[in-house]
Order: sequence, then structure tokens, then C-alpha cells
Amino acid sequence: MIARPRKVRFVSAAFALVFVAVFGVVAVLLKNTPTGVFFQTSDQIAMVGIGVLLAAGALWFTWPKVTADDSGIEVRNMLGGKFIAWSDVVAVSFPDGASYARLELPDDEYIVLMAIQSIDGDRAVTAIRELRKLHKAAHQPH
Repeated sequence: MIARPRKVRFVSAAFALVFVAVFGVVAVLLKNTPTGVFFQTSDQIAMVGIGVLLAAGALWFTWPKVTADDSGIEVRNMLGGKFIAWSDVVAVSFPDGASYARLELPDDEYIVLMAIQSIDGDRAVTAIRELRKLHKAAHQPH
């Protein structure tokens, strides 16, 4: 089972395109300013570079991913990933009003699953059901 955020991908892609387009247009028009300031080609390249960096920042929100199988779950959030065996997971939950699902761990700790977002609606519900099914199967005696 693999889960990724869906609606965030569309919004992030739109912002990325806007950043590249706006900074690209600014870069082209930069030499034609009546302000008396002299801009060089390196300034134009820098403007495009800023647009690309901002676009990469917008696309970073598409990075979260959850991959689960019989052995456990791999969680990749914004700043890295981690594999957790099902034996270490107490529950899979989606608290009321929360933006993201989470894995409940022992000692009242939890890991947020940024790939499963409330804004995705039915896709999030389906992902939670699949994770709970895998979690339950892993805790059943064989």
C-alpha cells in the first residue's frame, strides 16, 4: 500500500508553475526598465534561478509518502523517513479535527503521517482503512 497527498500536489504544482513563469517574465523584462539601473545577463539568470528555487520549495510539499506492507510501515515526511515495524505500532488513528493521520506508538508518542491528509477526503479514509487492516493482520496470532 502506498499513500501520497493528492490535492496538495495540484496546489504545489500550480504554485511552482506560477513562480517559474513570473520570475521568467521578470527576468526577460529586467533589461528594459526605465529606472536608470543597469541590469546584466547574470541578473536575469539569477531571477530565473530564484523562480526555480521557489518552485522547488513549493514542490517539496509533495514529498510525503507512506509505504506499508505486512512487515511494517515506512513514513516519509518533509524532513526524512523512518521504517516502523507493526509490532511497534499501538494504533493507526485520525483524530477529530486533525489535518493528518498518525501512528500511535508506546508511551503516548506518535508519528504524523503527512501523506494522509484530511483534505483528501475519501482517499484518506481508504488509506487509513488499509493501514488498519495491515496493522490488525500483523497483530493477529498466526
